Amino acid sequence: MPRPKGYSINSPPSDESEDSEPLIENDEIPPQCCSARLNLAMLMFLGFSVVYGLRVNLSVAMVAMVNNTDQAPGQNSSKVHACPLPSGNSSDDFIQPDWVPQYQWGSEVQGLLLGAFFFGYLCTQIPGGYLSGRYGGKIFLGLGVLGTAALTLLTPLAAQWGVYWLFALRVLEGIGEGVTFPAMMAMWARWAPPTERSRLMTLSGSGANFGAFLALPLTGYICQTLGWPAVFYLCGGAGCLWGVFWFIFVSDDPRTHRRISEKERDYIINSIGPQGTGHGWSLPLLSMLLSVPLWAIMITQMCANWSYYTLLTSLPTYMNNVLHFDIKSNGFLSALPYLGAWFFSIASGVIADTLIEKNMLSITSVRKSFTLIGKRSFPLRSSLCFLVAVSFSGCSHILAVTFLTLCTTIGGISASGVYLNQIDIAPRYAGFLLGITNTFGTIPGVVAPIVTGHFTADHTLDGWRKVFWVAAVINAIGALFFTIFGSGKIQPWAITEEDRVEAEKQRSRSIST
Repeated sequence: MPRPKGYSINSPPSDESEDSEPLIENDEIPPQCCSARLNLAMLMFLGFSVVYGLRVNLSVAMVAMVNNTDQAPGQNSSKVHACPLPSGNSSDDFIQPDWVPQYQWGSEVQGLLLGAFFFGYLCTQIPGGYLSGRYGGKIFLGLGVLGTAALTLLTPLAAQWGVYWLFALRVLEGIGEGVTFPAMMAMWARWAPPTERSRLMTLSGSGANFGAFLALPLTGYICQTLGWPAVFYLCGGAGCLWGVFWFIFVSDDPRTHRRISEKERDYIINSIGPQGTGHGWSLPLLSMLLSVPLWAIMITQMCANWSYYTLLTSLPTYMNNVLHFDIKSNGFLSALPYLGAWFFSIASGVIADTLIEKNMLSITSVRKSFTLIGKRSFPLRSSLCFLVAVSFSGCSHILAVTFLTLCTTIGGISASGVYLNQIDIAPRYAGFLLGITNTFGTIPGVVAPIVTGHFTADHTLDGWRKVFWVAAVINAIGALFFTIFGSGKIQPWAITEEDRVEAEKQRSRSIST
């Protein structure tokens, strides 16, 4: 059907057909190249690269921080290697410089330290999303990254003081970083035109995969050459440097941006419509609580994040304890899966926007399709089979790395699925909703490393097989749940009376022209 000029997809629909919602005409769209919205996406991309570098550096550095060759009597004497130690390539032969301290932490202690970050991460998701939706996300995202980076600089000192200090520091880092993703969602609710949401948000969010890809091998190299404390000094410094650029070049809203063109500003404001403003102090909490599409997002993200966080925090340990890669190879091979996920997530954003813009699929169909394809949905198809296959790859280095890479790469497709769904069903409340769903989605970040530590306490292949099977089954359940109950339609409780009045004015103007 024809698309009236200047009419927003976020306006209350005039009928029940989602596909008939009008959009901005293509000839009214300013190019993305060198645009303010693309610059914002790139700065977010770099910010989340830093964020995930700060998050995963401990996963690799842990291999260097723990003394595997000087355990207390009886603690390591009965240790049985699941796979044979390759000559000249054993991570057990890795020795830090004399001045670098090492610690005698068992697998369960390591699991608690790796999961400590998420205890804090849980606490600030909802407050961060609420305040970002009320006041704008610039200051919360900026201070979240900057604060986490500053705390990271203290990691070597905290480790020297003891396990409890390091645990507390990681909790504080999680508190600081917990506001970042809700703040991002709140900012895109004001900045991302509906037909560009997928590509802009996947580009900015793909910084997470790129950061993991970059940080894992660099962490291994730095540990090997400079000692593990240098990892935290360099990563923390990079985060502080990013914060300077963020506060100089970013604005909360296109209306207040100092370097945006008038054409681009009008395009963004008109295409987003009245939903592109902050919400008030009060929220429709009861309606949110009873919203089936919102519950679908929460449950799906919980299930999907179980496998993601299992791999993110425990993959370097698997590469070290089972496959016995040296620390440089460990970091590089642990990073390979995230390189593929980075490419696939960006590509999925472009494809998703194309399908929506050309009315080939509804928003609901796009979100469900990309979630179903990317979230390890079928035991004999997609990436679930590769995750299960890892558990049967035994001591084959090539098969294990190949299956893990394919699993995470295909999972990158889901970046245009459930993870963007909050802004579809309630743009104005997107930051707050992401705070809710990400709080539930962070629970696996706390539990998964602990469960992994329990299953793998004896360092056997059977224990790791349980880890991969549990992750695969939980992931499949989440994908199927979203397919049944998910939706891409803006929910009635997200539409205010002001929205309806503004929508009627827009319709009247489009009819008169």
